[in-house]
Amino acid sequence: QVQLVESGGGLVQPGGSLRLSCIVSGINFRFNALGWYRQAPGKQRELVAQISTSGITSYEESAKGRFTISRDNAKSTVYLQMNDLKPEDTAVYYCKVLGGRLWGQGTQVTVSS
Repeated sequence: QVQLVESGGGLVQPGGSLRLSCIVSGINFRFNALGWYRQAPGKQRELVAQISTSGITSYEESAKGRFTISRDNAKSTVYLQMNDLKPEDTAVYYCKVLGGRLWGQGTQVTVSS
């Protein structure tokens, strides 16, 4: 059974940084593309960043230059390094196997002074 466990969220001031982690089990991790999504209150869930099996990355426009997605196949873990955080980045962040159906519980990121 596929499981995704996100961690690393929290409260941070504008301009601060956070590193999210997501441990994925129940799949052959290295053969799957992965993504980080977020859902802000009252808004639809959106794809923020994705990484292919070969490490090719892409980002939603507002995340470009601030966020970095990476993966460690040995640890079955995908990361999202978020720098220069803004209040509009406040959301619950989820990781997901691209093409899969399951979601983790998410991790709350709040950017506020």
